[in-house]
Amino acid sequence: MKAVTVDATGEAPRVTDMPEPKVGPDTVLVRVKAAGVNPVDWKVAAGRLDPVMYLYFPLIPGWDAAGVVERVGAAVTDYAPGDEVIAYDRTDTVQHGTYAELVPVPVRAVARKPASLTWAQAGGLPLAGLTALQSLQAADVTKGDIVLVNNAAGGVGTFAVQIAVAAGAHVIGTASEAKADFLRSLGAEHVAYGEGLVQRVRDLAPEGVDASLDFYGGEATSASLEVTKSPSRVVSIADPAIREKGGVYVFARPDHSGLTKLGDLADAGKLTVHVERELPLADVAEAWRLSQEGHVTGKIVLQVS
Repeated sequence: MKAVTVDATGEAPRVTDMPEPKVGPDTVLVRVKAAGVNPVDWKVAAGRLDPVMYLYFPLIPGWDAAGVVERVGAAVTDYAPGDEVIAYDRTDTVQHGTYAELVPVPVRAVARKPASLTWAQAGGLPLAGLTALQSLQAADVTKGDIVLVNNAAGGVGTFAVQIAVAAGAHVIGTASEAKADFLRSLGAEHVAYGEGLVQRVRDLAPEGVDASLDFYGGEATSASLEVTKSPSRVVSIADPAIREKGGVYVFARPDHSGLTKLGDLADAGKLTVHVERELPLADVAEAWRLSQEGHVTGKIVLQVS
């Protein structure tokens, strides 16, 4: 099969021929149509997660996939060849990722593909969508809450805005002025990030916000703590040290039910996936360059097959 591989820590990704993967008892083999690109993909390849994850080379990066079931393991009863699925394929070891024509995925990390989404949109949904959903759950966001979403036009932020709006929350989203209209189209009230952010948020919510989601780190973390009524409802995916300040750190976990909920929201017209760039698998280096620049609105997706 064709796959993107990285041969050693820090090496550039390239398309190579690899053996087809084995299919374990609790595994679904997926023929990948599209694979979402996430910052964690190139961070893993650069060795940044070495302290917490086992990494084996040659590495096939990628945790997001949308595709068609090719085969199922002996213990799998919920899926059959031909089923269209999405997956957040993260395990505690990293080697057989989703930047490949075929990928083995634990059945717990799979759900039905939302019928309303294209393959590219479906491929960009799992990781960022689950991160947004689990962050909102950790912040206990409910109807009527005022929620601050930092980096609201990014991959995770766009999902968080839409899910919070669907739940009946009032959303304030930070982004550049150039992305203000885009955020409003998702249902958020826009504020520009940077110096003076705290005051701009207070102008919109004088008594403070009920919950804050930090998808950026740095000044966004401190600003979130300053404008949120209780630190216990400040959630960060960027800074684990938020725990020491009374907040919650989230590292998205694979979850069939969460993926199903995201699919239901999409098919109900309450959640869309904004794909800014769709690139062929051979252009993986360009996809990573764009991701590293940090200015993408929504998602970058690789066309696999």
